[in-house]
Amino acid sequence: MRLHSMEPNRPLLLTLMIVFALTACSKSEPPAEHEEEESEAQANTLRMDDNALRAAGIRIERLAASNAGEQLRAPGEVLDNAYGTTLITPQVDALVISRHAKLGDEVRAGTPLVTLTSVTVSDAQAELRIAEQEWRRVEALGRDAVAGRRITEAKVAVDRARAKAQAYGLPGTATGNVAGRFTLTAPHAGRITEDDFVVGERIEPGRTLYRLVDESIVWVDAKLPPGSMPRVTPGSAVTIVVDGKRISGKVLRAAHRTQEATRNAVVRIEAPNSEDLLHGGDFVDVYLQSGVAGRNAISVPTDALVQLGGETVAFRRNARGAIESAPVRTGEVIGDHTVIEEGLKAGDQVVVAGAFAVKSQLLKSQLGEGHGH
Repeated sequence: MRLHSMEPNRPLLLTLMIVFALTACSKSEPPAEHEEEESEAQANTLRMDDNALRAAGIRIERLAASNAGEQLRAPGEVLDNAYGTTLITPQVDALVISRHAKLGDEVRAGTPLVTLTSVTVSDAQAELRIAEQEWRRVEALGRDAVAGRRITEAKVAVDRARAKAQAYGLPGTATGNVAGRFTLTAPHAGRITEDDFVVGERIEPGRTLYRLVDESIVWVDAKLPPGSMPRVTPGSAVTIVVDGKRISGKVLRAAHRTQEATRNAVVRIEAPNSEDLLHGGDFVDVYLQSGVAGRNAISVPTDALVQLGGETVAFRRNARGAIESAPVRTGEVIGDHTVIEEGLKAGDQVVVAGAFAVKSQLLKSQLGEGHGH
């Protein structure tokens, strides 16, 4: 009878066991889901240290809102800076004795370039020696023994002889001989871009032997339609693109007349050339900031945007230091930059160079994880 009374409790026990089992399963599911979410998040990020970033050519910059004014794109040609260019020429008839520098050499101020000899220079050397000897003798005698007029004449004679010698490229004092040899030196640092003579050649006065160019600052002539000229102002910012690298410059002046052959107007630009990327005759792309005011906006180089998973994305560094993709909505294209309407904000650290390398590494890491499963 006691056994019979316990039978009705069996369904109750079975029900409780099922409830406990379901509860245990429901509690164990969230961690699994959480792990899956973490794994998916890690698959969409990339970790690279600074050395790896540099090796891959990846550059990260912090974004800041700027005036998205209009930019004008124009073809440009690099020119030597005429203010930093010197023609090396003798002032007298001379014969080339020896060459000390050649085409393409980079020289410092005072570097010997070429040695010449000249009868005219020999006469100047002799005149300077005689004038200096007379001046020393008169100076040693003093005013008590020599008339003031004679002292004055001796001083004028030596000054004139020194000036003539220096004009011929000689030092301001007489050398040990009067052979007529003299050496032309570099008046400033620069590169020799022209070299037009041979040893033994007779050179006339004013003949160019070398063209010496200081390439630390170069000029770029950009060609624009005449209608664009009113929007270009002297001093405005310019970006010069050569072989994918950007160089900042500024507008020096804009032409006031149109070229008859091309019907274009020329804008003269000055650009630093510390990395020696620009050389006379090179063709480059030029982006000029116009005087038209724009709105403040976030923009990134157009090359920083890639297609990933059917979306336009940029790559940014998150709070944990990893690089992640950020879907964006783009606006207008201004020069070589694209305005970002949504997806990025000021202060974000974004990949501005090497986006395709990041995309490649990200896809490679995702494929690796896929094989692991």
